[in-house]
Amino acid sequence: QTQLVESGGGLAQAGGSLKLSCVASETLSGTMEWYRQAPGKQRELVARISAIGRSTYTDSVKGRFSIARDNTKRTVSLQMDSLKPEDTAVYYCYNQYQDSWGQGIQVTVSS
Repeated sequence: QTQLVESGGGLAQAGGSLKLSCVASETLSGTMEWYRQAPGKQRELVARISAIGRSTYTDSVKGRFSIARDNTKRTVSLQMDSLKPEDTAVYYCYNQYQDSWGQGIQVTVSS
């Protein structure tokens, strides 16, 4: 089973930017997704990118977040701009094909 390792989280001010990266131990196969889970809330799908690069986003991040994949580097990224305090959560990378999750990375946005 492929291992997924996230990086790039941390603290940002409202209106700022962060870029998350997820590196896979094996070739990226199928759809890749970013989820997030805020304290006391259910994990929610944030963005998805198909094997051929088609992306979709949850309404709350449309126009602010951008997902991309680089199959040669086995990496999927999430560019997060115009951050809001409500974006604060632990973010997870997920591979549908292998049902693999990353360990999660904290993103905190201060007002």
